[in-house]
Amino acid sequence: MSSPKKVILSADAPQPLSVYSQAIQSGSLLFLAGQIPLDAVSGELVSGSLESETDCIIRNMSAVLKAAGASLENVVKTTVYLTNMADFADFNAAYARHFPSAPPARTTVAVAALPRGVRIEIEAIAALP
Repeated sequence: MSSPKKVILSADAPQPLSVYSQAIQSGSLLFLAGQIPLDAVSGELVSGSLESETDCIIRNMSAVLKAAGASLENVVKTTVYLTNMADFADFNAAYARHFPSAPPARTTVAVAALPRGVRIEIEAIAALP
């Protein structure tokens, strides 16, 4: 009997920091773990503007999606965690560049803290082609 889920791993995205998978495919859905702004090669945090951190996260998400045969166009839902809602406009500017038309449904929440002290984390669900 085959497993109802398949682990998706991309060498072009940061490797998991703990006990989780970059993404899990279940049927035609792909569930991407939350990504923080980590450089895919060095594994070091990317710091700077919230826009540059958002761009880094979405590049890493794209690499995981590609490993599953998908792209940002297949993303149907994202959840965004911000430690400060005052950063929303900067986040939204970068996010809009990556989802210029038919953006996915999205929930954005403020949280007290995120792993490694980052300001933003994004998780996603995609419908595979």
